[in-house]
Amino acid sequence: MIEEISSINLQECARLAKQLWPESALDDLINDFEIFIGNHDQSCYLYKNEQDEYCGFVQLSLRSDYVEGSSTTPVAYIEGIYVDENHRRTGASKEMIAFAEEWGRQNGCSQMGSDCELTNTLSIEFHKGVGFTEANRIVCFLKELK
Repeated sequence: MIEEISSINLQECARLAKQLWPESALDDLINDFEIFIGNHDQSCYLYKNEQDEYCGFVQLSLRSDYVEGSSTTPVAYIEGIYVDENHRRTGASKEMIAFAEEWGRQNGCSQMGSDCELTNTLSIEFHKGVGFTEANRIVCFLKELK
């Protein structure tokens, strides 16, 4: 079952997000995810297994700025997707991807984007496995201005 983020499941969403982004503080994630409640252009959806446990989430947004490789706007964008390790290979991620695709179509999108770090081979293989094709590889640079 997939349910939209709310004040009721916000803590669980942040707990799952902490697994995906361990360098983030839990309180910061709670604050970050709170803005998704009731937000049309960006939201988060949690996956519940048959035991009624939250074990995954997908964070979605509508991007109107350029999305690498896209030819349309807006583009439905997967900002993050995660399934607890002990619930992987159960079909949860495929259900969340199908949900995300439908969410994108309902919001006028004909393309969906996502990204991951160049070194995250697990995520790259996951994306290819659920039907994404690689659009580009980039290295980003930043210089401090003094």
